[in-house]
Amino acid sequence: MILITDGGSTKCDWIALDSNGKQAADKIRTKGLNPAIISEKKLHKTIRKNKELMAIADKVTHIYFYGAGCGTEKPRLLLKSIIESLFKNAEVEVREDTYAAVRACIDSNNEAAIVCILGTGSNCSYFDGQDLHQRISSLGFILMDDASGNYFGKQLIRDYYFEKMPDTIRVAFAHKYNLDADFIKYNLYKQTNPSAYLADHAEFMFLNKDSEYIKTMITKGIRLFTENMILQFKKELDEGVPVHFAGSIAFFAKEEIKQVAKEYGFKVGNFVRRPIDGLVDYHIKNI
Repeated sequence: MILITDGGSTKCDWIALDSNGKQAADKIRTKGLNPAIISEKKLHKTIRKNKELMAIADKVTHIYFYGAGCGTEKPRLLLKSIIESLFKNAEVEVREDTYAAVRACIDSNNEAAIVCILGTGSNCSYFDGQDLHQRISSLGFILMDDASGNYFGKQLIRDYYFEKMPDTIRVAFAHKYNLDADFIKYNLYKQTNPSAYLADHAEFMFLNKDSEYIKTMITKGIRLFTENMILQFKKELDEGVPVHFAGSIAFFAKEEIKQVAKEYGFKVGNFVRRPIDGLVDYHIKNI
């Protein structure tokens, strides 16, 4: 049995395939497993306490884990070690989530493309058809992650407290979320996954997209991401390489992304909301 995992900071989706490429069980979902921001103890506990995963653990022979926070060696090896300790019969491969986005987005294995992730976090890489290239090292959600869920969540909370929201939006936002200052600070500074906490607030944007305030916020974030991340590959853009997008923020901000693409003159490719679906197709072809 093969397990394929799309691991984000907020949640992880696990798909089990049998030796014939058929789905062997219902999709399993756990909390996020970002080893760059979550402790070893909590990573281990999150996987171990999932009954569905543990029920098939002995049958799993290969695990392909694509995850946020797995782009540098130390956290990647930490997570790999934890997974190996729980799936003792499995050969485990852990890669950064950008590889999942590439395999889910591109139309053929050797296609050159710029691939962006806009989910809880954000990232942008160039895939030359064989290898992945990143020219800017990510410093995480506090300093980077433009146009991500946590970026937009932070903007919304800031605008609420600085009283920059239109009155109707402000009332709706306060109705949906607990905006008590102590509650916010507790989740940001005392809990283990502040990025996911902030990203949870981004859902509000897509429930209120008819607001000019929200449209402006989304477009501003996409422009920032374009200038800081996509335009680092200007040479490739000038050659006509398409820019693909993966993640829920990208999927729901399609129109704003297309608008910004026209402004900056780059070619938009595919939009994939859940990379796990494309990953399953990729691994079925390569079983």
